[in-house]
Amino acid sequence: MLLRPGQVLLPEGPKRGMAVVVRDGRFAEVDVEEIVSRRNPGLVPVDLPDHLLMPGFVDTHTHLTQSLGKSLVFGEPSEIFRRIWVPLEGSLDERMVYLSAKLSALECLRGGFTTAVDAGTRSAGQTGALARAARETGLRSVVGFICNDLGGTAVVADRAAILRNAAAHLAAYEADELVHPALAISIPEVASDGMLADVSRLAAEAGAIFQTHVNEHLVAVERSLVANGRRPLEHLSHVGALGPHVLIAHSTLVTPHELNLLRDSGTAVAYNPVASLWKGNAAAPALQMAALGIRFGLGTDGTRADGFRLADAGESLQRACFGLASGDSSCGGGWLWLDRATRGAADVAGLATTTGAIQQGLAADFLLVDLDRPEFTPSHDLTWELVRYGNRDQIDAVFTAGRLRLWQGWPVDWDAKSLLTEVREVAAATIAKAPIQRVHAVSQDHQALGHYR
Repeated sequence: MLLRPGQVLLPEGPKRGMAVVVRDGRFAEVDVEEIVSRRNPGLVPVDLPDHLLMPGFVDTHTHLTQSLGKSLVFGEPSEIFRRIWVPLEGSLDERMVYLSAKLSALECLRGGFTTAVDAGTRSAGQTGALARAARETGLRSVVGFICNDLGGTAVVADRAAILRNAAAHLAAYEADELVHPALAISIPEVASDGMLADVSRLAAEAGAIFQTHVNEHLVAVERSLVANGRRPLEHLSHVGALGPHVLIAHSTLVTPHELNLLRDSGTAVAYNPVASLWKGNAAAPALQMAALGIRFGLGTDGTRADGFRLADAGESLQRACFGLASGDSSCGGGWLWLDRATRGAADVAGLATTTGAIQQGLAADFLLVDLDRPEFTPSHDLTWELVRYGNRDQIDAVFTAGRLRLWQGWPVDWDAKSLLTEVREVAAATIAKAPIQRVHAVSQDHQALGHYR
């Protein structure tokens, strides 16, 4: 394909007069329109004067097998994983893992995410079903294999078996076009010190990332202090589990010393602003991380799949939590949040040489955004406008690996409506059999109580 959009979002910002050639699933050329057209006389150009061609968003932290629960966590106090997600995921059989992951992958693509980093399912050994669902939708996925040896999953194997299975997971997807393997431990306290170190080392040796949730909730920080005499991030450093291949989800409750540990080790962070707003105890100091040179990307944590609204939340939360108090009216200047939702996010996901930018040689994972909308009229600063006015209904087309996957929100090569019907038929029974414990009733029953808590 030879595409001639009105504008192309490059790492340095939006640019007019550009053309892009996609060949064999990759960007073969990204250059000035006249030059590209002259080099490719045999290609019929596709003119898109009202569209922006931009990189697909990269969700640096999500849970593809939690889609059947979704709003059950709304209004719930922290550590919902203990009372809702672990029981739900542990009850999923292979079919339900597949359906849940496929629904999540569809939501990701509809929101402009061409790549998602899955933190690993806690179900009983169904990683293959998750990967198959993501691949069928066309979502590029980093799929974590959970290596807990002290609990927190449906089945806990012995140490040797976990490491064998982890190595097999890394090998299984080594050459896969869309699925990239990773290793994970849910939270540091559900793994022995030796396992933390071994899994981190194994991932590094394979060129994969190692994921874990750290310093998200106050109670977890305090449990670590009681058990180890160190905060979770400090403990990971102590056992030798940090490094450039490590992706820490959240890092919302971090001390200056822990920020230095992140910076000095090259460890990356998934900044999950919507998760902080919906169920967290704090917001990660992302602007300070940027100033210190700490690598971070934006993640949803499975909250809502809309890349534009995620970028908006990333900027808004920094402004509310830090910018207002210091008089910082810029809070990243708009461009920071687009970068950390695309190129910077691909970097922390271990995919810097694969995706994240409109750049020759990278995978053709991109969006066509309709700029002929009231929100972008008149346009004075498209970067800021994308962050504050953008939303998923402006995305006309979603491509991964050079293939059109969605047109105006719906798949072009499989029946999404049938999936929705099937999910509706099985979701209630799935939730009913899972030993979920909620603090609050659903909203209409909660409202009937006549008070808030």
